[in-house]
Amino acid sequence: MMIIMNYALFIRPITPLMAEPKDLFEDGTSGIDDEALCGHKCCFEGDGEWVYITTAYRYNGWVKKSDLLIIDEETYNTRECDPTLRFVSAAIIDVLSLPKVQGRQLITIPRGSIVSLIAPPEEKGGWAKVRCAGGEVGYVKEGQLMPYYSKPISDDENEFRKAVTAQAKRYLGTQYRWAGKSPFGIDCSGLCSMAYMLCGVYIYRDAKMVEGFPVHAITLDEAKPGDLLYFPGHIAMYLGEGRYIHSTGANGSDGVVYNSMNEGDEGYRPDLVEKLIAVGSIF
Repeated sequence: MMIIMNYALFIRPITPLMAEPKDLFEDGTSGIDDEALCGHKCCFEGDGEWVYITTAYRYNGWVKKSDLLIIDEETYNTRECDPTLRFVSAAIIDVLSLPKVQGRQLITIPRGSIVSLIAPPEEKGGWAKVRCAGGEVGYVKEGQLMPYYSKPISDDENEFRKAVTAQAKRYLGTQYRWAGKSPFGIDCSGLCSMAYMLCGVYIYRDAKMVEGFPVHAITLDEAKPGDLLYFPGHIAMYLGEGRYIHSTGANGSDGVVYNSMNEGDEGYRPDLVEKLIAVGSIF
């Protein structure tokens, strides 16, 4: 039987990717495996209320078809070449109906969402006109946006490492949310994958290295800022000198924090140091 592939953009601020085609599991757990952000693309199978999608970063799940904007295959394949695309850089932004703070909120979207710039910012006020995937056209401050990267932000290794660690640090203090990928709440692999995605690189969304993605194993002695630390069911980003940033549900942390692998340091986590199973790098 031939499978017909369809193409779409996510139109909600955050779309949950479910493990099964239903909103809630019978045991009360959410059943959410991932979150897709507004403006990102996917392909999908099916034509019912629920469809099975594959994201651009090759993660799968079930979403409601009503949360998608259908696009054609050519648009899907060439979207990364669109020079008008921008990432949302601020933690959370309101897209307003007018280029003034008194404008009506049309939609509120988080960091990592993708919008199209349809008019450059005004010289006075810095308001840029944008279009969201769901069709909302409104205004945001230019400083709330950043370039969209479909390839590494820099060919210089040190510059890339600075950029990816800087993006991870922007989530500091964000609450832990299972399967989360936004400043509303983020999990360990969500933090690392979002930091890399905002710098133009897709790594595997879960806490493990997977063939076909750019991360490969290195030794701990080789680790540099921006490399990844893998533990059973957990991932962190190395910052250098034994320090790392991660999103953890551990009591007392409950979100994105700094910790250390050095005994005697503030934030030393012996429970994680003892369980380190791999170190990964894209370099």
